Amino acid sequence: MPTRLPPDLQLPPEDLEGVGDDTWLDVIHKMEEVYSKLVSDEVELEQKNAQLEQSQQFIFSLLSSMSDVLIACNQDGLIEESNAALCELVGRSEQDLRGTPVPDLLADAQSVQRWQLAMFHATTREVAVVELNLRDAPGQTVPVDMSCAPRHNSSGRQVGWVLVGRPMGELKRAYHQLREAHDALKLAQQQLLHAEKMASLGRLVAGVAHELNNPISFVLGNVHVLQRYGSRLERYLGAVHQLDLPESVQALRKELRMDAIVKDLPSLMEGTLEGAQRTADIVNGLKRFSTASQGEVTQVELNAVVERAIHWVQKGTAPNFEIHWTHGPDCLVSGNAGQLLQVMMNLIQNAADAANNTNANTATDAIEAAKASTAAAPQLRITLTLHDGQVQLRFADNGPGIAPEHLLRIFDPFFTTKSVGKGTGLGLSISYGLVEQHGGRLSCANLPQGGAEFTVTLPCA
Repeated sequence: MPTRLPPDLQLPPEDLEGVGDDTWLDVIHKMEEVYSKLVSDEVELEQKNAQLEQSQQFIFSLLSSMSDVLIACNQDGLIEESNAALCELVGRSEQDLRGTPVPDLLADAQSVQRWQLAMFHATTREVAVVELNLRDAPGQTVPVDMSCAPRHNSSGRQVGWVLVGRPMGELKRAYHQLREAHDALKLAQQQLLHAEKMASLGRLVAGVAHELNNPISFVLGNVHVLQRYGSRLERYLGAVHQLDLPESVQALRKELRMDAIVKDLPSLMEGTLEGAQRTADIVNGLKRFSTASQGEVTQVELNAVVERAIHWVQKGTAPNFEIHWTHGPDCLVSGNAGQLLQVMMNLIQNAADAANNTNANTATDAIEAAKASTAAAPQLRITLTLHDGQVQLRFADNGPGIAPEHLLRIFDPFFTTKSVGKGTGLGLSISYGLVEQHGGRLSCANLPQGGAEFTVTLPCA
């Protein structure tokens, strides 16, 4: 059937004269080619529309999944595009943000100035980095580390800027957690090194203490015997001197100064006995330091141990030492009551010595100690707190504190800042080892207002 042309394309009959069938076939063939081209163009257009839609969906998913805030603005600083992170931060929708000036999102005038300066640098240097304070949904200031880069169109002409930034609160939290982990690692390393050193030294000290114990026992026993012999000798010489002795014997008595010797003999014996006893005390301290025995382990009420330690120290060496203590919450720990009492007494006695500045061994130290005593009475504050299954005992004194160079050595055996004869340097070392044997930790630090604070941390039973 022949194809019929539309009325507007039909030629008058007189113009159709002389037109053959071949011409009509060519026309029909050309029309079919045009129609096929239209169909293929429409199919290609639909394919390109599908690809464009996929690209738009891909870009939208990227912007939505970004945790960093994103702003695309024009040359006038008006927002053209944003992402979900920015909308969530400022509490506004993407449609509401479109057309909003970027400075309207900033929290202060300084941020506006930095934003303007960043726009200038982004134009001349391609990329600028600046810290801006945005105002979040509740109206609080949120610092954001923002990078700004110029945005160009297809012809290469700049049409605006792109800003990408991350709220610095996350970075600060991450840095804080990293710093806490680093401090904990350093503390654990120091404790491990100290534990290894104490273990090695404990084995050495145990042998030394055993070897010293026998000769010290001989000295003590012999001195006690000499004291008895000395008293007998004094009685005998007193009886002899009452006799009418020859002049030669009288001269020899005077020449040898027998009266002075007899008179000095008791004090010499007492001094020897005191030195031997002090040596025995040091050896006993070494034995306690080196022992690894826990002793009898029971449920110990820590408040009662602290109160007993306060009682014995105030009744003994520090009767005028002022101690502030309030009975804390009931707290049971697993351990040896005698060893824990020794720890508490050592810490209280050290605090008393430090607060009274008993290690002042020069005239200058004595003057400073006198000034300190007139400014504040020596005192100790003891507190007990419970937290996360652990008990903390804090011993805070108002003494001169611990010199920074001594803080890392304060628990070392034989280290002491007291004058000669005032301390052996074993009290804190023994206390450190005993607390460690009970699964706890003993630490020290200087207080901001002055004085030192020792903290005993033990697991609750």
